Amino acid sequence: MPTQPDQRDQRRQLSAFLRSRRERLTPDEVGLPQTGRRRTPGLRREELALLAGISATWYTYLEQGREIRASEQVLNALAAALRLDRHERDHLLQLAGHAPAAEAGEREPLTAEAGAVPLLLQPHPAYIIGGNYDVLRHNQAADELFPKLITETDRPANFVRWVFLEPVARDVLLDWEAEARGLLARLRALAARHSGDPRYARLIEELNEGSPEVRDWWPRYEVQARQSGRKRLQHPQRGAIDYVYTAFHLAEQPEQTLVVYFDSSELPDGA
Repeated sequence: MPTQPDQRDQRRQLSAFLRSRRERLTPDEVGLPQTGRRRTPGLRREELALLAGISATWYTYLEQGREIRASEQVLNALAAALRLDRHERDHLLQLAGHAPAAEAGEREPLTAEAGAVPLLLQPHPAYIIGGNYDVLRHNQAADELFPKLITETDRPANFVRWVFLEPVARDVLLDWEAEARGLLARLRALAARHSGDPRYARLIEELNEGSPEVRDWWPRYEVQARQSGRKRLQHPQRGAIDYVYTAFHLAEQPEQTLVVYFDSSELPDGA
């Protein structure tokens, strides 16, 4: 049976991911001796295969994107040899076909009850994003804090698109580069779980066309999970504010996330 285009693309992504992680390790880091001059950065393929306890030829075929299927045991051995963190390991397993891909779809359903929550959280900025960072619902405070995020168009607003393609985002996000790189890494992790979903493919294509940073960073194969934390943001009326933000996954739609921002100076002592 001929290989489907999305399968070929997934093998190419797996190949690039393995190569990028192999090249970031040095022999010293993994306890191997330096042996002569190296023409490429990082470990050699045969060195990684040795560390993972697999055939060098077989690993070469895997990195070349050939039509072979790696067992979960072998992938876990490679993840350990490459010193992948938990999110990178999950990404590796997904690219190798050991995680179910989500069904393709144009818009994610949002219940009325969930959609009312950001409005109830006013005056704290709050929004609900879908798996691909489409903004499904937001409140007025979020509209004020993130100018031009919500626009009158036929397609939903998208937080990643805003960060990379809307110039005002660089004024609002006072640590723009760090925030943007982390966001792109989280998008990559999500896109791997939805390899057949055209929404992700369209978004990634648009980002690559419009952002030189995405063209530079996307091939580095950095992956992260969604998380809570702190952001320094420029409020249009109040100036620079250190925000604490937290994310809650919706029970019925776990890839939909409610994000709420609080001025850190307003939190109780010890929070």
